[in-house]
Amino acid sequence: MFELPKLDYSKSALSPIMSEQTLDLHHGKHHQTYITNLNNFIKSSDYEKLSLEEIIKKSSTEKKAGIFNNASQHWNHIQFWKCMKPNGGGKIPSKLEDRIKNDFGSFEKFREDFINAGTTQFGSGWCWLSIKDDKLIVTKTPNAENPLINDMKPILGCDVWEHSYYLDYKNKRPVYLENFFDKLINWDFVDSNL
Repeated sequence: MFELPKLDYSKSALSPIMSEQTLDLHHGKHHQTYITNLNNFIKSSDYEKLSLEEIIKKSSTEKKAGIFNNASQHWNHIQFWKCMKPNGGGKIPSKLEDRIKNDFGSFEKFREDFINAGTTQFGSGWCWLSIKDDKLIVTKTPNAENPLINDMKPILGCDVWEHSYYLDYKNKRPVYLENFFDKLINWDFVDSNL
């Protein structure tokens, strides 16, 4: 059975970029609901013996929407919480910076592409920095989807479902994404995913 992971920081630690109220609802309610639903869906089934990544891939190919959506959202959020830290953003590790400059031309171009992916994702979804064929690329996915199902390795993800920003930013998703990028990203965690 899957369980809600503990955060590496207090629920007030990301404020004012992400408020305690947002984090409490997002982590404690939304993420917990995905886990509860997933556990109920897979109980006494073959899926119960699989890893989270295996559940995502198998339920995607077998068109098991209930299992897929909840498993994928659980995985997405595990990454999301780790992609942030108090006083994040700032200097990035040189290995990651070199890869970004090599694959995007500049760090500024990568920042622009990432924020644009999140801003232009219609409705709910995610924006990602992933590795595909040994190259870093920015993508966006609708709803619960993530790059795992397209044989990519996501190393940074940002939630653009309204519950991740609406209390703090109302309808200003681009401002949320800029603040996430500049002030919350845990670049050491992203680097460790390389």
